[in-house]
Amino acid sequence: MSTIVAARTGRPFTRPIGLVVYRRLFRAIRSAWPALIAYTVVRALGLASLYLWVQAKGKSFIGILGARSDGSWYMRIAQNGYDAGDPLQSDMAFFPLYPALVALIEPALPFGHHATALAISGMAGLAAAWGLFAVGNHLYGRAAGVFLAAVWGALPHAVVQSMAYTEGLFTALASWSLFALLNRKWMTAGTLCLLAGLTRPTASALIPVVGLAALIAIVRRQDGWRPWAAGILAPLGWLGYLAWVGMRMGRVDGWFHIQSEGWGSYFDGGRHTLETARRILTRPSALEFYMVTLIVLIAITCFLLSIFDHQPWQLLLFSGLMLVTTIGAAGYYHSKARFLLPAFTLLLPIAKALAATQRVKAYVIVGTLAAGSAYFGGYLLLIWPYSP
Repeated sequence: MSTIVAARTGRPFTRPIGLVVYRRLFRAIRSAWPALIAYTVVRALGLASLYLWVQAKGKSFIGILGARSDGSWYMRIAQNGYDAGDPLQSDMAFFPLYPALVALIEPALPFGHHATALAISGMAGLAAAWGLFAVGNHLYGRAAGVFLAAVWGALPHAVVQSMAYTEGLFTALASWSLFALLNRKWMTAGTLCLLAGLTRPTASALIPVVGLAALIAIVRRQDGWRPWAAGILAPLGWLGYLAWVGMRMGRVDGWFHIQSEGWGSYFDGGRHTLETARRILTRPSALEFYMVTLIVLIAITCFLLSIFDHQPWQLLLFSGLMLVTTIGAAGYYHSKARFLLPAFTLLLPIAKALAATQRVKAYVIVGTLAAGSAYFGGYLLLIWPYSP
């Protein structure tokens, strides 16, 4: 209970903590609702376009969203747990939080595993849009926060946010962790970073940010024991899962061995990325390869603009590490634009510029991006034969 002194009587009276939390939540939603609506409209346009396309092709809308490529692996884990199976191309390459949520929630819903997974992805997308708004609003004002959420939902590979994939969930956890970090909410930042570490391997870009911020606060003797707790919590999810895979594999580098030998993904400093990009730009290639190359170049440009904008170092470090882990990894060139989806901080210069633009012009730009995203989402799932 929280105690407040009455204005007239001078006697304390109590107000239920639940009521305080409710009022704070109401104020937060009242502030963020334009971003949530904008994101929902953009994604609804993409899904409506995809539904019509899927119907014309005679395919299953739920099936193509819930069981495509990585989604089929997550569904298998949710239904049966991890199976040793192939010692190299193992399902242990996939981190556990998302399939664990599906397995936990599915019995309480009448939808089945695939629809439950899509519902979780949808809710995670909204939570991510809210987190993006919070960061954008904190730095550049409400309009920038709204446009940040809308543009993220209108990216070429944004259809993944509505699939049985983990990019949406990871983005939600990362955005709120960074927002908490900017506001020195150490326990929230550390806990969310822990959960992000159980969601995707790219938590390796978030953990150093939380850890370094905690170390700086400790050296400056700020906020007591809380930075210590955040620094300890942040890597536990990521390290814990890697340790578990290592024990299952009987080798310390078990997860990295699976990635390298089974899935052909390893860190080579960007050599594979540069060689592939050179081939794409010097001979005819598929639309997906051109789009990925363009997005990588735009991402690098946005990172430079972020530096010139003097973004908080926490966001710059997260963006830089996301770029390094994506560009520096060999294999899966066609998925690198998807891997960059959680790097929402790279979109801040675009959101800031849109917020400063005449509203009609900004709406036309976002609408055009949304229409392009709607088409490209259908292309990825109905024309492109591989993982988006």
